[in-house]
Amino acid sequence: MENAAPPNRTIVVIGSSTGGPRTLETIFSRFPLIDAAIVIVQHMPLYINSSLCRHLAKTSGMEVRIGEDSEPVEHGTIYVAPSDVHLKLVGNRTIRLFNDEKVQYVRPSIDVTMTSLERNSGDRFVGVILSGMGSDGAQGIRHIKTIGGTTLAQTLRTCAIHAMPRAAFETGRVDHMLPPEGIREQIIRIAGTL
Repeated sequence: MENAAPPNRTIVVIGSSTGGPRTLETIFSRFPLIDAAIVIVQHMPLYINSSLCRHLAKTSGMEVRIGEDSEPVEHGTIYVAPSDVHLKLVGNRTIRLFNDEKVQYVRPSIDVTMTSLERNSGDRFVGVILSGMGSDGAQGIRHIKTIGGTTLAQTLRTCAIHAMPRAAFETGRVDHMLPPEGIREQIIRIAGTL
């Protein structure tokens, strides 16, 4: 008997840096349980990892936890990339953490996570770039658009630092520039609720 194909997925990757935690709290405030796995790559020191998870879990209908190596990604769960290691998704299904050189001067890198996604006829992808310094995520947004995903970036006027969403926008591959509340609604609309 042949193995059944893995079920189709909606995978959302959100990248943020300076100003990101506050934006993330707005996006996930009163956020329902949706039919998607969400991976957040936030540039932050190690000691903030757990507190960010706690803040997001307070107002979201999703389970929130720090991603672990070899962990399968499940719908209805938000995974926060731990500090000081890169996170990629193997086969769009499994978290792989690894300690490698910094990319765009950061680790974890949004680009590393986003570019690890693989085109799959049944999977849907959403890439989101929020407030932050530098250009991490721009290459990732290009990749997600190339594999047929939807790409979003935070409107510059709502950012604490607008370099990252501006760099993403300048790729010409961002579908929508939206305030945090608009990003929330787009993610819910694309994924659907459980």
